[in-house]
Amino acid sequence: MTALPIIESSSPQADAPPRRRAAMPPRHLADLDPAERRAAIADLGEREFRAGQVSTHYFGRLVRDPAAMTDLPAASRARIAGAMLPQLLTPVRELACDDGATRKTLWRLHDGSLVESVLMGYPDRVTVCISSQAGCGMACPFCATGQAGLTRNLSTAEIVDQVVSFAAVAASGAIPGSPPRLSHVVFMGMGEPLANYPRVIGAVRRLTDPAPDGLGLSQRHITVSTVGLVPAIRRLTEEGLAVTLALSLHAPDDELRDELVPVNQRWKVAEVLDAAWAYAEQTGRRVSIEYAMIKNVNDHPWRADLLGELLSGRLAHVNLIPLNPTPGSRWDASPKPVEREFVRRLRAAGVPTTVRDTRGREIDGACGQLAASEVEQ
Repeated sequence: MTALPIIESSSPQADAPPRRRAAMPPRHLADLDPAERRAAIADLGEREFRAGQVSTHYFGRLVRDPAAMTDLPAASRARIAGAMLPQLLTPVRELACDDGATRKTLWRLHDGSLVESVLMGYPDRVTVCISSQAGCGMACPFCATGQAGLTRNLSTAEIVDQVVSFAAVAASGAIPGSPPRLSHVVFMGMGEPLANYPRVIGAVRRLTDPAPDGLGLSQRHITVSTVGLVPAIRRLTEEGLAVTLALSLHAPDDELRDELVPVNQRWKVAEVLDAAWAYAEQTGRRVSIEYAMIKNVNDHPWRADLLGELLSGRLAHVNLIPLNPTPGSRWDASPKPVEREFVRRLRAAGVPTTVRDTRGREIDGACGQLAASEVEQ
């Protein structure tokens, strides 16, 4: 399983004020399928094949500068680029650690909303963790993003543009000791991906369509996470995609999961797991069970045993996540001996288990930390 930024905890924020509903961003090439791109180019009074040229620049060459698009007519170059490639993301803060192999960017969207994404370079791959919403409406009490509430869904192009931006960084050779091509994408940043279903699926297709229609990534190198929106999981099962499903479980029993993952009050553990197993059966893809280790909350030996019973014999893998507590939080990370015992019990039950790499701690690597610090300034 690809290592990701660690989940953070936060102080609960009850009665948070409602967020202003903002307009969606301007239309972008990545919002459109190839036929829609040709129609948009024709509306500009240009020949339709120009759509393929612009797509090649954006997805194939990772180029946005109109001056570099020398195969377009000089007189209309800026107009075409302005209509098809409007700026969607503006970097606000960029932090790096691990000698530049881990990079986090805080982006400002056209309406002032803030989202985060993280690039992680490894010897064999380059992975980006991206956001699908500005904020999150799932209200998980140990997650700062969830407690802050939902501002809005991201557009398909706002999601894709995070990946394309980091793909250009990788292609520049700026990630030491890593390949010059971004290859893996995980939807584990801000937001609940399946609550923004149409746009997330649109983004997955743009990322995996062959160039120049898309970025040409392998579907098997895309991971989509969810807290357990059962109807959306079942819908994803019928999409014909081969992406990895990551289920943020965090508790094996309904009593505790009702508190940690409030959507469990609608879809209980058994129903969520049934939907996950149906996805695994349909796709042949192993489900990743995400489990944040929270001291004296969900890290008890009996919960490890119960989780092992639920997952034994299933096409699943447990990804234990060391919690990253923040000042003032009532949540804390499980001690390492407790974590090791949890791992031992799961493996004894025959469940493949790993502990997530805690990259990015020194650069507010967990989802929501950087955006929260920017808002507080």
